[in-house]
Amino acid sequence: MVSFGGKHFTSGNYAMPMDREYAESNPSPANQSTNDVGVGIGDIGDSIGLGPIPNIQAIAAKMRSGVKTAELVFMGAGKGSGQAHTPEYYGKLQRQALREIQKSNEMNFTTHATVGVMGLAGMDQQGNFSKQNQEMAINEIKRAIDFAADVAQGGPVVVHTGEFQRPLVDAEWNENNKFKMYEDEENRASYRVVDTRTGRLIEEARKNRKISRPVWNIVDDGNEYTDFDGNKKVASSQYDHNGRLIYLDYYGNRINDESRVPKYNTEEGKFEVSQMGWEELEKEAKQMTLRAKEWWKDWKSGKISDEDFRKSNWVRFEDVGDEKEIQVKPEEAYIIASLETSAATARGYAYYYGGSFDEHLKDKEKLKKAYDFYKKIETETDPEEKWRLKRQAGSKYGDLIPEDSKFPTQKIKDMIRENERQIRYSQESSSSQWAQAEESMETIRNVQSAETYALKEAYDAYARAGLTAMKQSERLEKEGKLKNPVSVAMENLFPESFGSHPDELINLVEGGRKRMAEMLKQQGVKEEEAVRRSKDHITATFDTGHLNMWRKYWQGDPNKSIEQNDEEFNGWMLKKVETLAEKGVVSHLHLVDNFGYQDDHLAPGEGNTPVKKIVEIFKKHGFKGEMIVEPGSDYSTDVSGFHSIMKTWKLFGSSVYGASGAAPKKSWGNVQYGFFGQNQPAYFTFGGYSPSEDWTLWSGVPLE
Repeated sequence: MVSFGGKHFTSGNYAMPMDREYAESNPSPANQSTNDVGVGIGDIGDSIGLGPIPNIQAIAAKMRSGVKTAELVFMGAGKGSGQAHTPEYYGKLQRQALREIQKSNEMNFTTHATVGVMGLAGMDQQGNFSKQNQEMAINEIKRAIDFAADVAQGGPVVVHTGEFQRPLVDAEWNENNKFKMYEDEENRASYRVVDTRTGRLIEEARKNRKISRPVWNIVDDGNEYTDFDGNKKVASSQYDHNGRLIYLDYYGNRINDESRVPKYNTEEGKFEVSQMGWEELEKEAKQMTLRAKEWWKDWKSGKISDEDFRKSNWVRFEDVGDEKEIQVKPEEAYIIASLETSAATARGYAYYYGGSFDEHLKDKEKLKKAYDFYKKIETETDPEEKWRLKRQAGSKYGDLIPEDSKFPTQKIKDMIRENERQIRYSQESSSSQWAQAEESMETIRNVQSAETYALKEAYDAYARAGLTAMKQSERLEKEGKLKNPVSVAMENLFPESFGSHPDELINLVEGGRKRMAEMLKQQGVKEEEAVRRSKDHITATFDTGHLNMWRKYWQGDPNKSIEQNDEEFNGWMLKKVETLAEKGVVSHLHLVDNFGYQDDHLAPGEGNTPVKKIVEIFKKHGFKGEMIVEPGSDYSTDVSGFHSIMKTWKLFGSSVYGASGAAPKKSWGNVQYGFFGQNQPAYFTFGGYSPSEDWTLWSGVPLE
């Protein structure tokens, strides 16, 4: 910033009557060096919300503040509106004007895709995953990419993550349980499970809710059994050397998981049932994982046919490339146990209803033969003697109602009619129960944790967006217009959704890159080149304020002071930032502050986020991307949103540029609010202290 007038004017020893002090000296340039972070005014960019900032003229006015980078943020999705612009709200003329503003001001634009998209997995508000929702989100990103290529001629396109909601307490990164979303989360957390055929939510598995299932017949320690190979063995435990449970039939023969039978209690005369809690479900999930790996390896080696593998419970692992990728989660085991119970119930009824079906068919054949036999007799009998053939029909009401007498053919007709009714009842009831059992088994084959399903969908979607960014970059390069590669820059959002934790952000970026590289290799690109391109076009945006929002879930030490716990949390933050910087996934920074509760967009330095230290870490690891301040609260609580930029300049020690002599040079404290006299008296009078307007010059210049 340049200060004009007084001893700070940059050309000569200039003084005027309005100066507050006088000193005879030769002016010298002020110290223009930045602090040890190495961030100057030109490194800090501004964020412009398109909609609240209504038009090209307003955007141009924002550029006059002196920032060298501006992020154009689209507030709308779908069809745009006056307060929520979308990329297609800007036609050819507006886009040309933006390019000219960029060129004439020697500045750069970056792009923020619509804030209305949270992740690309396709999740809706009900927790279902929809291909239609996913495609709509991808198209929003694609049109932002097209805009970035057309207007900014490259650079990052910021995309919000937030693929799905998940508990914090059991996350792999939650070391020593330092994070908890709410009290007793470790016992009350819920996990969503979806149907891979539709992406729809099947049910939420809750940790504090048990599920009933049969107690399976398992070998007891020290008992003898016959193994799969036919050899007799004595069990040293319920597990074999591979960690697999040893299931037995009722004759002491080992059987596989799919054929396991419930344990029968001879004393009580019933099959035993137990309720599984979360710990038992974790053990069950481990056994299922081992079984799934066995099936997968046998299928890969040719021991199991494609048809048999696709009929198994583990067909959803058909596309995995390594058995290490195979994992059945406890929430999946929860739903599978529930569905197995439903399938077993249906099979039981099916056997019951269909058990006498063969006998009914045989009876019908016998009755038809009997009918033909008696029909012939009745036809050949003298009509006057035919009455002797009648039989007592029998009454279901006993002695209360007299019995009817009927000819044998009439009685047999009634019996055939009743027999056909029994056949229909048996076939309808039994077949429908078998269908219900098979539907439960088919659902089991398509059960998947929402996390596993969503991540696969997200990787694929980000890879597709990355391919679009790559194609636009190639086009710009051919035209000689490319400034920087267009990249999809995933932003860590709020702690409640996946993608906000630094480890999750790395997971998404690396997963998206891997999937994009696979797509490129399928198109004939060599592996090394495919990996390089995926790194160029899929990156991350790191938001300092969003990371600080984890502070509210931090479980501090009750024996420590607030300051000590805050310091410990800051240490955790900076450690995670170090990991991000070392991984090299971050290409773009959002510099925002808060007090750890909500994303109220304070200026850096106004909250308790260690913004300066975070930037220092990234700079140490060679970060060369854009750093964007996102003004928010200052629009309402301060003079203007631009004061967020000035506060950031001040935080990073950027100088007030000018020259000074013996008198002290001006500091940010003099300049930042000096126009309104907040830190020192004004250079003029106003309001009730100004002269009457009745005595003014024709030019309107006040007489002070």
